[in-house]
Amino acid sequence: TATSTFAFATAFTTSAVYRYETAGLDPLQLVLLGTVLEATIFLFEIPTGVVADLVSRRLSVVIGFALIGLGMLLEGSFQLFATILLAQIVWGFGYTFISGAQDAWLADELGEKRLPAIYLRGSQVAQFAALAGIGANVLLANRQMNYPFVAGGLIHIRRALFLALFLPEHGFSPSPTEDRDTWHDLSTTFRSGILAIRVRPLLVTILGISFFYGLYSEALDRLWQPHFLDNITFPTVGDLSAVTWFGIINAAILLISVMTAEIIRRRTRTMHPQQMTHLLAVLSAIVSGGLVIFGLAGNFPLGAASYGTVAIARRTYQPLYSAWTNRGIPSSVRATVLSTFAQMDAIGQLIGGPAVGVIANQFGLQAALVISGVLLSPVLLLYRRAYGQTTAVAAEAPNAGE
Repeated sequence: TATSTFAFATAFTTSAVYRYETAGLDPLQLVLLGTVLEATIFLFEIPTGVVADLVSRRLSVVIGFALIGLGMLLEGSFQLFATILLAQIVWGFGYTFISGAQDAWLADELGEKRLPAIYLRGSQVAQFAALAGIGANVLLANRQMNYPFVAGGLIHIRRALFLALFLPEHGFSPSPTEDRDTWHDLSTTFRSGILAIRVRPLLVTILGISFFYGLYSEALDRLWQPHFLDNITFPTVGDLSAVTWFGIINAAILLISVMTAEIIRRRTRTMHPQQMTHLLAVLSAIVSGGLVIFGLAGNFPLGAASYGTVAIARRTYQPLYSAWTNRGIPSSVRATVLSTFAQMDAIGQLIGGPAVGVIANQFGLQAALVISGVLLSPVLLLYRRAYGQTTAVAAEAPNAGE
C-alpha cells in the first residue's frame, strides 16, 4: 500500500497541470483520457477478475502493477495526446488485473471480519506515503513536468518484481491444472458471479451505487486542477508556483484525512452494517454538495475549502466502501463480483465523462463541475434502499443457522 500510493502520488499529484499546460490538452481531451481508460477497464475487468478467481490472485496483482508502471513511463516520455491516450490503455489494462484481485486476496488471507479495521489502517499508511509522494512530485515537477510520471512508472515496475518474490498466497486454492478447462471455467465463474449478485438484492443496489459514482467522478478527477488554474487566483506568497500550491493543498488534505480515518477506524470496531451504510450515505452527501460549491467557487479560500472537504470525504469513503462491499460474497466468485462493481463504475464514467467534457468546452469548467455534483445525488436514494436491505439481511442472519 505504501509503495503503490507513493508512486501514484508522485505521478498524478500534478498530472492535470502536465496534461493541460505542458501537453496542451483541452478540457474535452482531458476527459476523453478518462473515457479511454474506463473503456479499457470495461472491456477487461470481468475477464481479468475471473483469471484471479481461477489461477492466482498474486499473479494477477503482479501483472497489473507491471503494466501500470509501463503506462506511466509511456505517458511521461512523450507530451502528445496520442501517446498519452495509449498510456491510458496500457495502465488501464493493468488496473483490471489488480481491481478485485487485491481485495479478494486480502479477504482470503485475513478473513472478512478484520477487513474494516485493516482497510482503514491501510488507508492511514497510504496517507503518509502519499504525503511523501506529493513532496517528490513537487520537487520533480518544478524541474520538469514529465519527471513525476517517469519516476512513478519505475517504482511500480520495481514493486511488481518485489511482489512476485515475496507476496504470500495461503488462503486461495486455484483449480488443478489437469481439471481446468479455461474457457468453460471462465464462463462458469462469470455466471456464478452474476448469480451471486442477482440473488442478493443488496449487491444489485451496490451495482447502482457504483454506476452513479462513475457517472460523476470524471469531472472532479480531470478538471479540478484546470478549474483552479483558470477560475481561481492563488495567493501571492513569495514565488510559489501553481505546482507547489497543488502540493500544499494535497498535503493538507492528506493530513486531515489521516486524523479522520483514525477516528472512524476506532468506531468501526463496534459498527453494525446498518451504521456503516448510514455513514457511507453521509459521506456521499458531503461529496455531492461539496462538488457543487467547488464548481461555483471563484476565490481561493472557498475553492480550497470546498475541494478539500470533497477530497477528505472521498478518501474516508473508499476504504469503508471496500470493506462494506466485501461482506457476504462467496470466496469462489469474490474477485469476479468485485470486478463487476468496478465495471459498472466504468460504465458510469464512459457515459458521464464525454458528456461533462462537452459541457466544459461549451459552457465552462464551472458548469461541468456543478452538474457532476448533481449527478452523484441519486446514490442517496440508493443508500436509503441499501439501509433497508442491510437491516433485512441482519434480521435473517440469526435464523440462517437454525
